Amino acid sequence: MKIQVNGDAQTIEKESVTVSELLALNKVQAPEMVSVQLNGKFVEKAQYAATTIADGDEVDFLYFLGGGR
Repeated sequence: MKIQVNGDAQTIEKESVTVSELLALNKVQAPEMVSVQLNGKFVEKAQYAATTIADGDEVDFLYFLGGGR
């Protein structure tokens, strides 16, 4: 299947993957610190293992960084 991850095309050799599997395939470090949008809608962390990604979907990994004064 072909999907978009953070605006870049990716080909996955499966018909579908879960959000959790996609995070692992992309070697995302500290996935508990990443928010995920699937086709413009946020996926709750508790649903990562149950939410499937299909051909043509757009996924964004959002990394929130703390800091400041």
